[in-house]
Amino acid sequence: MNCREYVHGYDPRENVRLQDQAGTLVELLHSDTSYRAGSSVLEAGCGVGAQTVTLARNSPDARITSIDISEASLAEAKRRADAAGLTNVQFRQADIFALPFDPASFDHIFVCFVLEHLARPIDALDALRVLLRPGGTITVIEGDHGSAYFHPDSEAAHTAIRCQVDLQRRAGGNAMIGRELFPLMTKAGFSAVRVSPRMVYVDSSRPGLVDGFTRKTFTAMIEGVRESAIEAGIVEPAVFDRGILDLYRTADPDGVFCYTFFKAVGERV
Repeated sequence: MNCREYVHGYDPRENVRLQDQAGTLVELLHSDTSYRAGSSVLEAGCGVGAQTVTLARNSPDARITSIDISEASLAEAKRRADAAGLTNVQFRQADIFALPFDPASFDHIFVCFVLEHLARPIDALDALRVLLRPGGTITVIEGDHGSAYFHPDSEAAHTAIRCQVDLQRRAGGNAMIGRELFPLMTKAGFSAVRVSPRMVYVDSSRPGLVDGFTRKTFTAMIEGVRESAIEAGIVEPAVFDRGILDLYRTADPDGVFCYTFFKAVGERV
């Protein structure tokens, strides 16, 4: 990644949250992504490898190169890949805006939860497009915090979510970029762009999602920006804390939580 600040932070708690998120969303986000034997795949912005393990397992005979700008994140990603026994992934430190690869080096590119942190997402997509061989594909997955709705509804909870959106905007990113994938990718020169919304619907009949997504993924993410939001003066502590309690309230037996991810696939002509 290349942004002024990763708004979620790099502490161990965030590492755990990313792993919880990846494990919870495997089927939703990865079920229709696999690459044939011998394909060369670039995972751009792998972070701590939260998506890398699934990506590599789904395409065991593809050759995957996973890059990230953070040396510490790459070390964690490699540790996880080694622990999973993966042999088809190599890791390399690189900036998405200064990629050390020749044009047309890859058959496919995979980008997940990266564009939301970039001030120049079209420039990033354009740089990646150059690395694809003609006919190659790019897959991009992003969330959209504007898609969150829940029962019981709570203005304080919406305020807490807006804190995270505002902090990410101040850091140069866009927490609502999911809805923009189609125009971004077409402007970057990709053809045959197709976008599919992937909604997470959670109620008490789905206890795995209640714990894995409502509590440990989304609410934990918003809760993690508490100190930054208060220090920035964009929310009163009592309001933020009320919002977090109300988000956890949606995980109760009568609660409902919904959130939409967007998955886009495009081609290089």
